[in-house]
Amino acid sequence: MGSVNVNRNVSDAFYRYKMPRIQAKVEGKGNGIKTVIVNMVDVAKAIGRPATYPTKYFGCELGAQTQFDFKNERFIVNGSHDATKLQDLLDGFIRKYVLCPACDNPETELMVSAKKATISQGCKACGYHGLLESNHKLNTYILKNPPSLNPAVQGSSLTEGKRGKRSKRANGDTTAATTTATTNGDRSGSPENDTSTTDIVVEAPEKMADENGDDDNWAVDVSEEAVRARMQDLTDGAKGMTISDDLDKTEKERMDMFYKLLKCRRDAGQLDNHKELITEAERLEIKTKAPLILAELLFDQNIALQAKKYRVLLLRFTHDDIKAQKYLIRGIEQVIALHKDVLMPKVPGILKLFYDADILEEKALFEWSNKVTKKYVSKDLSQEIHDKATPFLTWLQEAEEEDSESEEEDDDLEIEYDDRAKQSLKPQQSPSVQKPAVVNEDSDDEDDFDIDAI
Repeated sequence: MGSVNVNRNVSDAFYRYKMPRIQAKVEGKGNGIKTVIVNMVDVAKAIGRPATYPTKYFGCELGAQTQFDFKNERFIVNGSHDATKLQDLLDGFIRKYVLCPACDNPETELMVSAKKATISQGCKACGYHGLLESNHKLNTYILKNPPSLNPAVQGSSLTEGKRGKRSKRANGDTTAATTTATTNGDRSGSPENDTSTTDIVVEAPEKMADENGDDDNWAVDVSEEAVRARMQDLTDGAKGMTISDDLDKTEKERMDMFYKLLKCRRDAGQLDNHKELITEAERLEIKTKAPLILAELLFDQNIALQAKKYRVLLLRFTHDDIKAQKYLIRGIEQVIALHKDVLMPKVPGILKLFYDADILEEKALFEWSNKVTKKYVSKDLSQEIHDKATPFLTWLQEAEEEDSESEEEDDDLEIEYDDRAKQSLKPQQSPSVQKPAVVNEDSDDEDDFDIDAI
């Protein structure tokens, strides 16, 4: 018989979700011709839906009446239809009613709300839950024949076997399943006029059992505790790619989550794992603002020693990121505010320390100096810190201007040297004439060049 992937868009031979190929048998002649789907029960079991759903779907798509014979497990579509055509139609049913719209896994179940007349879909693989996206005619039939978790009802997973029969006898259920045909009144296959009275249910995947009575539990624990436990087993790279509900939280809540992680690692003396902290900050999308938290938890009145101790960690967050550096300065402002008596006189030295360690760049320092804000400390205190930083900022500005002038002088010297070099290569000029000229000019440049200006 052979099997195919439930999602036939997946060509992986090791894809775990398989289903048998549809087997169709044409019976009758003339107006009574019909197609019996021989193995619809097995197909339905593989995709976790009652056999009536795909059969009714075929009827809607083909504009044909359908019949269900639960006792003999015969599911019939009027007319002559080959197995290949039905297999292609089944792909459409699977896309609309089986595959998860978020992760494309078939580990889903349908939930019907009779009062609201809605059909929802839940995925046990990724935790997705939402209204069914399809507006197919089949929806009306599903609303009238919603799924049930009672495995004793014929037409569910249809795999209860002897267990189901024993259950029926125990419950005194002696009603025989009868063959029921739809009477649509036209050839549209619309289920609105369906007169089928048999209740059709589908077992949730975790409730399904094979014919030997062994449970096939597909369930995955998606509780918050279980997700966090699984996250601990992932590599740092995999954690960064993991989708969670954390990004739905506000930025403040995500900052608080990172604060708790950093505080926990600091108290346990486990700040050497820089990758974990970077990965978590990137996952929470607060990496640029993370230096605010780093400053709050890592610095106190001994900030000079702590800056050297945590230099590499700070560089991980601030290197080539001017915004992150400005947030770090704001964090340093808060630390200075907490230890004002000790640290306020040392503001120029603190900023120079971070500058010399390449943690802060000139651009970040100058942009910070141009704006006094009351967002992180009081405006008066922020102004006082800016005033204290003025000598360092002035020195930094002068040093940058001198460096710029030195670079311009170096560029001029290089251009003059290049011109002389080109002239010395002319064949009509004697090397003996050019040589003393080069030496004299170089000596003049050296006299004019002020090395203290570097």
